[in-house]
Amino acid sequence: MDLRTTYMGLELKHPVVASASPLSEKLDNFRRMEDAGAAAVVMFSLFEEQIKHENAAIEHLITSGAESYAESLSFFPAIEDYETGPDEYLNLLRRATEAVDIPVIGSLNGVTNEGWVNTARLMQDAGASGIELNAYYIPAKLYTEGREVEQRYLEILKAVKAAVSVPVAMKLSPFFSATGNMARQFDEAGADALVLFNRFYQPDMDLDEMEVVTDLKLSTPDEIRLPLLWVGVLHSRINASLAASTGVHSPVELIKYLLAGADVVMTTSGMLQHGIGFLTTLVDGLQDWMEARQYDSVEQLKGSMSQANSLNPGAFERANYIKILENYKAEYESL
Repeated sequence: MDLRTTYMGLELKHPVVASASPLSEKLDNFRRMEDAGAAAVVMFSLFEEQIKHENAAIEHLITSGAESYAESLSFFPAIEDYETGPDEYLNLLRRATEAVDIPVIGSLNGVTNEGWVNTARLMQDAGASGIELNAYYIPAKLYTEGREVEQRYLEILKAVKAAVSVPVAMKLSPFFSATGNMARQFDEAGADALVLFNRFYQPDMDLDEMEVVTDLKLSTPDEIRLPLLWVGVLHSRINASLAASTGVHSPVELIKYLLAGADVVMTTSGMLQHGIGFLTTLVDGLQDWMEARQYDSVEQLKGSMSQANSLNPGAFERANYIKILENYKAEYESL
């Protein structure tokens, strides 16, 4: 049985990829994920704000009190002599690529075009097999137009693609007004892969303490519906690879994503909930399902239930919405 797939130009032994998570903050976990069956690992995201904060902290240390004790500056090296910036991240990336035989993909979230480009180059130089642009951007300003947001994403992608030679994936928001059109534009701008979708972490409220709180809620299997829809619509219509992300808690979600047309399926919440060995569960479950249904390869099943290949392509469109409501109405009236 042939489980191989191609993602952003990388030949992978199967389609199960460990997506960006805190698990990749430790070198030993890269080895564990490889042993558990990960075909590739996406590192946790490096944020440009973290780099700027580190630089600012060192500069404050050097210059604090200088107006009173100017001579004290001679005790410290000049700011340019310090190794600031993403050194720890890049060192881990470099060591990880040396420790495992599977692709390691760097993940980056920048603020400025310069930040995106410079850090992408550093990741490439550190040995990253590819770079995932985690463009986590919330346009909270009320006068920001949708066109501006779209253009921002496209400019980031074009700038990074022009600066590096390794493949580049764009991790998308699910909130574009015309997702299909944006996917086409990213494809035409040179994206090697699209990751559907980024999860946006919204604040909650603690009614006892009367304060706004932020916490991490893991995904649930029901959350596959939106990315499943767009993977199914986009399959075979763009050149970029498709990665499905969110809601993978069993082989069932993995298989559904592949049938819709995903080239790889990524998981984080499943590993955080069940442990790194969950990767083995996914790979074994996929193989068992394929054997039971006499599939010879992942390529054979990939996209076989996409909109382009479905016996019911309307299931991906507006007509299906009306049908669902009518069916539910009939069930409700029978109660």
